[in-house]
Amino acid sequence: MKGKFITFEGGDGAGKSLQIEKVAQYLRSIGKEVIVTREPGGTEVGKEIRRLLVEGDKDKFDEIAEVLLFYADRRIHLEKKIKPAINEGKYVLSDRYNDSTIAYQFYGSNKFNDTKILDELYKIIAGDFKPDATVLLDVDVELGLKRSFKKAETTNTKELRFENVELAFHQRLKNGYLELAKKDPNRFVVVNANNSVEEVYEELIEKLKTKL
Repeated sequence: MKGKFITFEGGDGAGKSLQIEKVAQYLRSIGKEVIVTREPGGTEVGKEIRRLLVEGDKDKFDEIAEVLLFYADRRIHLEKKIKPAINEGKYVLSDRYNDSTIAYQFYGSNKFNDTKILDELYKIIAGDFKPDATVLLDVDVELGLKRSFKKAETTNTKELRFENVELAFHQRLKNGYLELAKKDPNRFVVVNANNSVEEVYEELIEKLKTKL
């Protein structure tokens, strides 16, 4: 019996990592074997790609170089980790996947006229493969950024390349995610991420159960 692939999306500071761990705990409690991963950086090679993408100057890559790095990471992630785990009957929970690339590089950055290039790249690396479900943690932009910078202070992270862009980018990103969810309502579960961790989890798990 094949496992399932569940992705978690949302703007910066939406609380994805916390909710993924809580969902993983729930799935294990009902007897599922779970792998938690992330993009970029879900494999050893991916960790190097992640460092290039999320650290440093926000303008160090042009749009084509940037998306090629994302899709290189995704191809390795799919072939080396995600698909083998699903074929073994495991549930794979990923902090970000292809919707992030579309949301950030198309809606947020406004660097592409349409999603044609991104769609073609995805088809090349993944064919018709897609997540069984996608959780969208919809957070207020200013609240999410406040959370991100607070976390950065406590963890001493250097991964602030995308947080350091203008507020309008993050608002376009939020709207873009909601547009993606509207286009694919059978796959997406949209959750209000402005609430407390427990409140968000209660809403999330109630909506996600129907897809498990």
